[in-house]
Amino acid sequence: MELAVYNISGKETDKKVVLNDEIFGIEPSNHAIYLDVKQYLANQRQGTHKSKQRNEIAGSTKKLKRQKGTGGARAGSIKSPLFHGGGRVFGPVPRDYSFKLNKKLKQLARKSALTYKAKEDAIKVVEDFTIETPKTKEFIAITKNLNLEGKKILLVLPQSNLGVALSARNLQNVKVVLASNINTYDVMNAGNIIMAEGSVNVINQMFGL
Repeated sequence: MELAVYNISGKETDKKVVLNDEIFGIEPSNHAIYLDVKQYLANQRQGTHKSKQRNEIAGSTKKLKRQKGTGGARAGSIKSPLFHGGGRVFGPVPRDYSFKLNKKLKQLARKSALTYKAKEDAIKVVEDFTIETPKTKEFIAITKNLNLEGKKILLVLPQSNLGVALSARNLQNVKVVLASNINTYDVMNAGNIIMAEGSVNVINQMFGL
């Protein structure tokens, strides 16, 4: 797939970029995308949730009333889950939610996500740029020039650029990532992808092409 390269003023340049069909033009696998997104979200969970069971509650273990003759149910301890302030039955305990995925499956998932965006014409390539003095207003102007103002954007950079990152940091609908760190969740979560020209080569190298 061949795409035109734009400058940050929103004007098309005379340069073209070829997106490799082995990355941006494969037969996408929905199941691979599902598993990779599931793993990503699972890895974000801290797993520090905890509730107290009856053996961890501070309270008397004295039998509350006699076993028989009261007309009510038997009760042995104020820490019983049946009483207010008692322990919780089968409550959450700290655990690790992360799980492993095959490396080839994760590559397939990322290729599938990028293919979907390419098919939707949701990828726009711009010349490598920088913002000397970080200004959110300046970055908003760039998105406006590219007709992407207010849309959910994933900006892919070939290398870290502090000026651009700081300029986009306050925008909730914009996420800046390095091409080497691109993942399935971010690609699928974005409505549009702005890809700096140099990012294309980084992505090709990442997939061994």
